[in-house]
Amino acid sequence: MNKHLLSIFDLTQKEVWEIISLAIKLKSGKSNTNHLAGKTLGMILEKPSTRTTVSFSVAMYQLGGFPLILDAKNLQRKRGETIHDTAKVLSGYIDGLMMRALSHKDVEEFAQHSTIPIINGLTDKEHPCQILGDLQTIVEANNIKSIEALKKIKVVFVGDGNNVANSLMGAAAVVGFDYVLARPSAIYNPDRAIFDNALAFAKVSGAKIDIMSDPKEAVKNADLIYTDVWTSMGEESQRDQRLKDFAPYQVNKTLLSYAKPTCKVMHCLPAIRGEEITSEVMDGPQSVIFEEAENRLHIQKAVLIKLMGK
Repeated sequence: MNKHLLSIFDLTQKEVWEIISLAIKLKSGKSNTNHLAGKTLGMILEKPSTRTTVSFSVAMYQLGGFPLILDAKNLQRKRGETIHDTAKVLSGYIDGLMMRALSHKDVEEFAQHSTIPIINGLTDKEHPCQILGDLQTIVEANNIKSIEALKKIKVVFVGDGNNVANSLMGAAAVVGFDYVLARPSAIYNPDRAIFDNALAFAKVSGAKIDIMSDPKEAVKNADLIYTDVWTSMGEESQRDQRLKDFAPYQVNKTLLSYAKPTCKVMHCLPAIRGEEITSEVMDGPQSVIFEEAENRLHIQKAVLIKLMGK
């Protein structure tokens, strides 16, 4: 496995399955949890966080390590210290660093100058740890027992081509399952470089990657429908326009009726109930949203062990 986890593309099919399998084993309580005794994970938080901060903190504690939260507002970087210097200094203090960053380029620069593992806890481009937890949830919800079985599913993301959509598309391309993004127009397409990279990986894995405008057509034969907020952090000035554009893309009972009867619904949270998803669906029998949130804890443990374990 790579020294860092900056992108879902950093992982091979085999590594994705190993991480999911380890997370499920840890969740069942069948694995020793003292893997990271005496080790410290630093966490730089440039964006608000609930699940990422809590799951990584609890994961480190339960693995015998120490979670050190580093509020970006209180670091010397705010006064002009370079990423190069900060990375060099932190590498001498801690054993790993998780970053929830405004810029993906900053996380890449930290990794370039660090001698410790760097973990992408969210950037403007990707959210790989979220997606690994999502894959664990997909495996559990569909009783999947092998990577070959995982390749047979169809996942449809309904909404904005944001960082979560980018990483979910990347996961499909790496693993080999089918992925569709349903969005109103090309201005909401995923990142172009990530899309091109996904297409290149898909040629090898056999994944089918598609983008379309009709959400009802997109969710046909879907095993999972995934959605996220229509207005991400930093896009608040676009909120009114986005509400208009995405109104037909709400995940509700009507949209679910076009998918498989067994289709599950996912959301990375936080959700704006009544906008991108209805409470009826979110709290309904096809939702695995809160199982998905819980799995962030178990997948973080597996990632930490893989990157920081002995």
